[in-house]
Amino acid sequence: MANISTTKMSSKGQVVIPEAIRRQLHLKAGTQFVVVGEKDVVILKNISPPSIEEFDALIMNVRKKAKEAGIKKDDIKKVISKVRGKRK
Repeated sequence: MANISTTKMSSKGQVVIPEAIRRQLHLKAGTQFVVVGEKDVVILKNISPPSIEEFDALIMNVRKKAKEAGIKKDDIKKVISKVRGKRK
């Protein structure tokens, strides 16, 4: 069941997440959030880095897609140089 509480925003735009909700969701100091606002609704979604297994799976998937698309390491280096303004 959802834990419901109220809170206020400070003059600096800070909002305290009530302790009971922090405990329920295992939120610690430094937890990062994506903030979405639409009309009168504000949603905070906590974000965390993927596990090493998830990251490895993502990298393998990207490498597979790049290979299927015919992208080579040199192509990536050229694009990075171009974006950084170091034309070679």
